[in-house]
Amino acid sequence: MNTAAVPAVNDLTEDALHQLIRQSLACPVAIAQDRPVGFLLCLAEGLAYDSRNYRHLGQMRARFAYTDRICVDDSMRNQKVGEKLYQAVFQTVDPTGRSLVCEVNTRPPNPGSLRFHKRLGFTEIGEADHGDKAVVYLERPAVLGEAQA
Repeated sequence: MNTAAVPAVNDLTEDALHQLIRQSLACPVAIAQDRPVGFLLCLAEGLAYDSRNYRHLGQMRARFAYTDRICVDDSMRNQKVGEKLYQAVFQTVDPTGRSLVCEVNTRPPNPGSLRFHKRLGFTEIGEADHGDKAVVYLERPAVLGEAQA
């Protein structure tokens, strides 16, 4: 599923993906018809993760939860799988007080992902041009309920 989502996400070996999952703050997986149809990999700050976007966001925010990647099987598009994955992550991240941050490619362009994230309450906090890729950085502040406030 990850490989099918390239270039919207970076390609990873199976071992590298498993290592990230072991370090994750949250990694919900959507299942339909007894098979995985989507996942969202979320990392906390402070990891020794060799990602220029993760490092950049670490310079912008002291404490955060980073959406490293979200992938949904093409057969499940427009069925709110991505939204349900994010709802699961919000339930994990919001009580910690961390804002949720991510980046969306602007080169190559990914306008669908940008619309999706803005619909979920993400706002732009910066941008970067890495030469081979350009991105916009987005953030969704923690939504603390009365019990956590």
